[in-house]
Amino acid sequence: AFVEETKEFVCSLSSWDLRDQMNGTAAPLPRGTSEMQATGLEAAPSRFVKPPRVAASPCALECKWLKTVTFDPVDGRVMDRYVVFGHVVGIYIDDRFINNGRLDTAAMKPIARCGYDEYAMVEQVFRMTRPPGGG
Repeated sequence: AFVEETKEFVCSLSSWDLRDQMNGTAAPLPRGTSEMQATGLEAAPSRFVKPPRVAASPCALECKWLKTVTFDPVDGRVMDRYVVFGHVVGIYIDDRFINNGRLDTAAMKPIARCGYDEYAMVEQVFRMTRPPGGG
């Protein structure tokens, strides 16, 4: 709701070190209650949008809202399931994670939701060269 009202948002990367606070932001809080404050996260100012980023996050994308897509199940029930799309207008990366001009993704220990109550943490990355003409 706030994204559509303000037309701006920040996507802060969830990492292993922030897993408990990230999980805490899923609590059903009353409108107007800060998720950051409720979970003990410190805010840092953004450069190109008004909403702040999570100060402890190693990487954050400052975005202008494009659209929200609602996912309705095939049986016609109404559910609160949404995906928000935005145009990235600014990127924050903690300098500690830049090595030889490249982002060291594994060093940030990003986490991803797998399903149910399961998550994964990236500890290793590998490179693959795409075939010529591949997209």
